[in-house]
Amino acid sequence: MPELPEVETVRRGLAPVMEGVVISQADVNRPNLRWPFPPDMAARLTGQRVLGLRRRSKYILADLDTGETLLIHLGMSGRMLVSGDPLGQFVHDHPAPEKHDHVVFHMENGARITFNDPRRFGAMDLFATTGADDHPLLSKLGPEPLGNAFDEAHLVSALAGRNTPIKSVLLDQRIIAGLGNIYVCEALFRAGISPRRKAGHISARRGAALVPIIRDVLRDAIEAGGSSLRDFRQADGELGYFQHSFDVYGREGQPCRRDGCDGTVGRIVQSGRSSFYCGKCQR
Repeated sequence: MPELPEVETVRRGLAPVMEGVVISQADVNRPNLRWPFPPDMAARLTGQRVLGLRRRSKYILADLDTGETLLIHLGMSGRMLVSGDPLGQFVHDHPAPEKHDHVVFHMENGARITFNDPRRFGAMDLFATTGADDHPLLSKLGPEPLGNAFDEAHLVSALAGRNTPIKSVLLDQRIIAGLGNIYVCEALFRAGISPRRKAGHISARRGAALVPIIRDVLRDAIEAGGSSLRDFRQADGELGYFQHSFDVYGREGQPCRRDGCDGTVGRIVQSGRSSFYCGKCQR
C-alpha cells in the first residue's frame, strides 16, 4: 500500500493540472470501490473548481469551490494518472480506456486524470470541507511527521511506558500519521534501534533523535518519487526510485550497509508484517 511519500508524490504531480481548474466532467464507472461511492458523486464534481490539493496521512484531499472536499485513497493498487497535460509536464496522450479505469476527471484545461485500481481497495468520498477533521477516516489520526506538531516531546511521551515493540508504535496511525512498514524499517535502521525493542525501554535521548531521522527518511523518499515495489506509479506514469536506496527493507541475507558493520540484514514477522533489520548494529 502506498505510504506517505508515495501519496505526497502523487499529490505534487496532480497539483499543476488540478489546482484552480474546473472539472468539466467527472465519469464514475462503477458504484463502488472498497466502499460505495457517495450519492451523485459525478454530478457533485462536474463543473466544480478545485481550489487546492492537500494530503492528510495517506489520503489526498481536493477542496472544491462548493464547500465540499473529495477524499482519495489509493488503496493497494490505485493509480492517479495524468494525460494530455497542457502545461507540457506530461507527454502522454490520452490512452484508450482500460477495464479498471473507475473514475475519470476531464479537466477544463484539457488534462485528464484517471483513477485506475485493479484490486479495488481504493476509496473516494465527498463531505463538507468544514467538517473534514471529523471524518471517520481522519478524526483519529496523529500528527503529520513532517509537520510542527510532530516533535521530540510528542514522540518521547508516546513511547514512555509502552510494552509493545517500537515498530508497532511507529506504525500506529494515532501516534504518527502516514508512516508505513517500509519507512519505519528504514528509520529504525538509521537510528540503530532494533524493531524488537520495547518502546518504553528506549531512552528519551534516543526517542527524541528518531524525530529528525523519520523526517529525513520521508524527505529522501519524496525527493526520489517514492518507492515502486508492485503497482505504484507517479502521476506521470513513471516509477519511484527510492527502492534503490533501501538500507534494509527487502534485503534479507544481504550485507549491512552501515560503515564498519559486518552483519547481514535479517527478517522477522511482527503482527503479520515483515521487519527488516541488522541484528548486529540495531540494538
